[in-house]
Amino acid sequence: MNEMYMAMLGILLLLAVFDLVVGVSNDAANFLNSAVGCRAARRSIIFAVAAVGVVIGASFSGGMMEIARSGVFIPSQFTFHEIMMLFLAVMLTDVILLDLFNTFGLPTSTTVSLVFELLGAALAVALFSICDSPTESLQNLGAYINSAKSLTIISGIFCSVAVAFTCGCVVMWFSRVLFTFRYRKMYRYVGALWCAVAFTAITYFAIFKGLKHSTLVDADLVKLLNANIAFYTALAFVGWLVISAILQYVFCVNTLRLTVLAGTGALALAFAGNDLVNFIGVFMAAEESYLIASDFVAQGGDLKTLHMGALAAPVQADMFYLLPAGLVMVAALFLSKKARTVIDTEVKLAHNKGTSKERFGSCLPARAAVRVALNAARLITRITPAPIARFVGERFRPLDVTEDDGAAFDMVRASVNLTVSALLISMATSLKLPLSTTYVTFMVAMGTSLADRAWGRDSAVYRITGVLTVIGGWFTTGIVACTAAFVSASVMMYGGMWGVGLMLVVAAFIVIKSAMLHNRKHNQETKLLDLEDKYVLQEVGAASAERLGRALSIHYSTVKALLAEDRAVLKSLRRQAREMNRTLKEIKEDTILPSLRGLTPAQAARGQMLYRLHESSLGIAESLLVIVKASYKHIDNNHVGLSESQAEDLLDMSYKVAALYPSIRQALQKDDISLLAACLEHSGDLSEEFADSITRHLISGEDDENSVRNGILYLNLLNETRSMVRKSFSLIKEQCELLRSQA
Repeated sequence: MNEMYMAMLGILLLLAVFDLVVGVSNDAANFLNSAVGCRAARRSIIFAVAAVGVVIGASFSGGMMEIARSGVFIPSQFTFHEIMMLFLAVMLTDVILLDLFNTFGLPTSTTVSLVFELLGAALAVALFSICDSPTESLQNLGAYINSAKSLTIISGIFCSVAVAFTCGCVVMWFSRVLFTFRYRKMYRYVGALWCAVAFTAITYFAIFKGLKHSTLVDADLVKLLNANIAFYTALAFVGWLVISAILQYVFCVNTLRLTVLAGTGALALAFAGNDLVNFIGVFMAAEESYLIASDFVAQGGDLKTLHMGALAAPVQADMFYLLPAGLVMVAALFLSKKARTVIDTEVKLAHNKGTSKERFGSCLPARAAVRVALNAARLITRITPAPIARFVGERFRPLDVTEDDGAAFDMVRASVNLTVSALLISMATSLKLPLSTTYVTFMVAMGTSLADRAWGRDSAVYRITGVLTVIGGWFTTGIVACTAAFVSASVMMYGGMWGVGLMLVVAAFIVIKSAMLHNRKHNQETKLLDLEDKYVLQEVGAASAERLGRALSIHYSTVKALLAEDRAVLKSLRRQAREMNRTLKEIKEDTILPSLRGLTPAQAARGQMLYRLHESSLGIAESLLVIVKASYKHIDNNHVGLSESQAEDLLDMSYKVAALYPSIRQALQKDDISLLAACLEHSGDLSEEFADSITRHLISGEDDENSVRNGILYLNLLNETRSMVRKSFSLIKEQCELLRSQA
């Protein structure tokens, strides 16, 4: 055998391990978000329960391995070399795609990714095969693709989105009417029955979704279960009802907590048992291909004539790979920061209104959907009898601040998430309908959030935007995966080992860059300031002084570049001004505002000082951005430069503004109240100078189009510069007050 193929197999093994890591990082949200969101236990316990489910599920895996071998393409149409290139393109694309989704904290379907990557790579390799064959034409392309099965898988997956959302919404609404947000009173009466239903659904799910296709479960036992499913389901319900009642009424155990943890373990088991193929199935198919090729060569065959029809034969998963794969997944579950990012995305989208920072902005469809929902709500309110409206309103009355334990949602909603997800996945499996566990669990969680009124009027547009963003990511996943795999396979087929090397370098570059981006985003997460620390405000003031220096430097460079009509420098300055403005806004959202929540009366003055210090810096940055953008736009549109008098006045004013900074910086850095007071007294805010410059321009103004445009720009720059100076002196005043308060 050619050593090249041994090297390719080794690369595929490494990629499979990395794919396990990024795959778990993405799919962890499916089975962890409910338990994490309701705080069913400490995170370490939740992760431990999920880890047990993952290991068991991986050991029982094996039912879907044929997807990577023959589910999308016809293996008998491809040679050994073509198959190896196809598999390598799929694995490279899968690693890149999942890693990018994890970096941005967006859950996606590993099944959809795999199917479309196989489709894209198979199309590319098939086209090269057809072009190299004198007897083939593009009309034969359909013979290479298992189109009927591919379409069935894809359509079933996407149809599950609407079904899961609707079921989650309806079940949650009735559940909340039954329990209310103060669920403990009603739970005393129906808790055992509720948990018995949930445990029965989870048991049904674990058997039919997690264990039914396992290679370690005896086929006769599976047949026996299938033949008597109604009896065994009823028996399980009775058993769980008795156990739940004993635990609740005799031992005073919170069975809801056990339900959530059991559901988490069951979903983790099913995930590992069925989605494991998405991570190592391609490598295992490549290894099988290599063994087939080795036997063929040993018998004197020529690899160029070997077609891989043997891959269509039934396959049994190898425990030698399954158990280590499960252990890698467990390690990734505990160690991956990106897994926590994806979990946080789902939990925040399902968070109770008004208790967390909104991660997503707004979009037109979301705003339109909220308006339609508000109008529909008003209509329903008008036609609903008053007693019924009062009853439902009372059942949905939210918790008071003193009653709220700070969890994203309660265990009633968590148990609904897990139970409905388990039932939908189980029913689809029993009916042999393909679906994505990612899509089902996510959309059930979003449906329960909507029914639970977690999306209030103030937050609904942002939550819907987030849901649309995730769903949009799902639909684009197929297109992007197919295209990227097609390109990867084309490059490798055309360039041979050079092409393989190029794609490996590209993949490594993208993964490293995404890791750097994720670390930068992670470092910008909410960091609360301790207002009891007397040095905190001094540090904020010192940072504000440094930013002021950068702002004045950018302002001076902008004026010089505008007068020199240097577009490249202005473009660079615009980027710097945008970066400063964005950074200050992020600090405000992630640090300043969270630090001001829940202040004690004794901390109110210091909190107000913190806010005013930051607002002064933000105001300076906003004025600077207006100046730089206006200057760049003027030069970018190739307008005539400022007149000589305007240029002289503007440059003179920039000198005066820049001259203010040394004394301001010295005063701020030394934290000397006398220096700050002297700076305020002797420097002045240049009000008279600004007024003189504006007056001179108005007196000498001309009426032609260029002069009018330049005049508007000139006045705009002067006005925003004056605003910058005033806000700079406001910053000094805030620092003076800070030092006086600490004296």
